[in-house]
Amino acid sequence: MEQPQPFSVSVDDAVLEDLRHRLANARLPEAELVDDWSQGLPRAYLEALLAYWRTDYDWRRCETLLNGWPQFTVPLDGPGGPLPVHFIHLRSPEPTARPLLLSHGWPGSILEFRHVLGPLTDPVAHGGRAEDAFHVVAPSLPGFAFSGKPTVAGWTVEAMAKAFDQLMTGLGYERYFAQGGDWGSIITSALGELAPPGLAGIHVTMPIVTPDPETVAAPNAEEQDALAGLAHYQQWDSAYARIQGTRPQTLAYGLADSPAGQAAWIIEKFWSWMDCENDPESVLSKDELLDNVMLYWLNNAAGSSARIYWESFNKVSQGPLTLPSAISLYPKEIFRTSERWARRRFTDLRRFNRAEKGGHFAAMECPEHFVSELRASFATMTL
Repeated sequence: MEQPQPFSVSVDDAVLEDLRHRLANARLPEAELVDDWSQGLPRAYLEALLAYWRTDYDWRRCETLLNGWPQFTVPLDGPGGPLPVHFIHLRSPEPTARPLLLSHGWPGSILEFRHVLGPLTDPVAHGGRAEDAFHVVAPSLPGFAFSGKPTVAGWTVEAMAKAFDQLMTGLGYERYFAQGGDWGSIITSALGELAPPGLAGIHVTMPIVTPDPETVAAPNAEEQDALAGLAHYQQWDSAYARIQGTRPQTLAYGLADSPAGQAAWIIEKFWSWMDCENDPESVLSKDELLDNVMLYWLNNAAGSSARIYWESFNKVSQGPLTLPSAISLYPKEIFRTSERWARRRFTDLRRFNRAEKGGHFAAMECPEHFVSELRASFATMTL
């Protein structure tokens, strides 16, 4: 691997002015015909959010936040040749810290980890113990945010897993742990299946597990919940995945041209998948929601980020995972499982825990609990 190059975010004023112009001239459809979110993001909610985005939102604040972390880019091997990948590399002050790879998903970003980077890398400063420390590496997925956009097909989750292993070993980490949510869970699981020599164990919040045919006929309470969640997803929540998995390019024209459309496409999923009682701002602030949207808008990443569905959505492996592993399940996660189902795939499952509250974006929604889960999970594994 080449030497990583330092990276800082610097968005031109003209780009932000263009955004404000587009927001001021957004053409919206008529309002929905219901008084809830069942037809999608309500017009009144979006109008208020767009007004805030145009007049009160401060991108430079988010830019300062990002540039407060050590960021780098480095070419990593993959289909079509090396692709520049952007990542945060935050080393712990503790000499015994363990290397940890954090992988995000869609419609998230590295900003999902904004509240957990400090506690993970410097636990003593956040009320923890020195032995809980990690060196954190958090890459932006290929096609997302400040990473390069693939120019050929083939950047599947397996290709990303191989690239991330190259990143970790190239940084000098002979042994490391890996964690992920959403697509990050799938990439982390793919990494676990590959079982490269450096990978010591994994933790996921969205395990992909096929229900056991022998138990589906008489499911326990956990499995009834999982089956109900899957039915809800298929009936009400899966349209985005079918579009991104079949026609991501067609979708991208609208989202790349309209910040209103890009925001609605993303924030509706935060509403649907967070444990937020139908109010996303009860969990995340407007700024936090828009910061994440901005990483898609500023980088024109609607199409390049959606293609992970075209590459991998209907091709996710569910092969056996024999490495030490751990699962933390949150009640509003999209795909849930039972422990007995999970153990059929994760054959060395060291920890399985169900949280009382939280959803798909656990690191953002409940950062303290998320950090405690990672500490407890990786404490069962050794480098």
